[in-house]
Amino acid sequence: MSDPYTPTKEDKFSFGLWTVGNVGRDPFGDPVRKPIPPNRIVQRLSRLGAWGVNLHDNDLVPIDATRTQRNKIVRSFKKVLKDHGMVVPMATTNTFTHPVFRDGGFTSNDPKVRAYGLQKVMKSIDLGVELGAKFFVCWGGREGIECNVAKDPVEAIKRYRDGINYLCKYVIDQGYDLKFALEAKPNEPRADLYFPTTGHYLAFIETLDHPKMVGVNPEVAHEHMAGLNFHHGVAQAIEAGKLFHIDLNDQRFGRYDQDFRFGSEDYKSAFHLVRLLEDTSYGGPKHFDAHAYRTEDETGVWAFAEGCMRTYNILKEKALRFSEDPEVQDILKDMVGQNASFKKHLGKYSRKKAQSLKRTKFDVDEMGAKGLGHERLDQILAELLLGVR
Repeated sequence: MSDPYTPTKEDKFSFGLWTVGNVGRDPFGDPVRKPIPPNRIVQRLSRLGAWGVNLHDNDLVPIDATRTQRNKIVRSFKKVLKDHGMVVPMATTNTFTHPVFRDGGFTSNDPKVRAYGLQKVMKSIDLGVELGAKFFVCWGGREGIECNVAKDPVEAIKRYRDGINYLCKYVIDQGYDLKFALEAKPNEPRADLYFPTTGHYLAFIETLDHPKMVGVNPEVAHEHMAGLNFHHGVAQAIEAGKLFHIDLNDQRFGRYDQDFRFGSEDYKSAFHLVRLLEDTSYGGPKHFDAHAYRTEDETGVWAFAEGCMRTYNILKEKALRFSEDPEVQDILKDMVGQNASFKKHLGKYSRKKAQSLKRTKFDVDEMGAKGLGHERLDQILAELLLGVR
């Protein structure tokens, strides 16, 4: 009998070269693992049932590679992708590691740095499209500040807008089939980053020249760092039609960016997220932007990757069982069933509807006396997640 939680390519799970390839370095410790070559990452992920692999430009091609070296690396990578039935759904650019980006790529005070940042991203877009990517993620890892008097935040936002507008027009001019997804984070590596939450980006997108080309790439850890409810932010992105891509991992609230294995810290939050994605039929990539613990060798890396995917599928099955539970259905129906007739007063405004609503009598004491059953509903979820229901 096959394991129903074993990942398959139909699940559309993806990992970054930088995620499974993470060597376990942290600010206080040297690497604990040797780098895993990109081609071997593709081979092993495919064997585990992953569908795709994502990359920053320099995850694959060194920043100082010649054109000849670059083309040789890309040819080899494209072959291993084809041989193992893997795709590159998303690409992005490293504008945070090299010292030139110490004050940002798009928001730097230095126009020469901003010009180089645009050049680097355009070349990365070319690479991503060559590998088949349909999404391009922009994470402004250095787009922030420590010394607030050193940079005008209004001007910085204008510079970032100019950069995204420039890139959208570049993609149009090249005839590429590519959309942008903007990734928010409140802090780290800068003390404060511009556009700290998904909501900030949803507002910003509407100010762009080509807003239909641009959506968001929310990440569990980044919203949890700010103490926010992640699945609410994702719901807002879905409702706006802007959830182009998503980064799955886990994170303790209020900490530095931990990038733990998906579902490893907060099963309940992970459940709500999976249920939301499945109930709304999100069809995009499900990307795991996480790292194996620093305690692990390479064997542990592959256990980590498999664990991310299995946990998602386990929670997917739990979400289906919750939705189909007869008691859950009864509670949910009772919440709305008795008052369904009042829906006629709601929705789109009309003068007639408003006048009718103003004449309607409400017994607010009776309305306020009824319990809603949320305690029982939440306990059913707890029992389901704990394996006793």
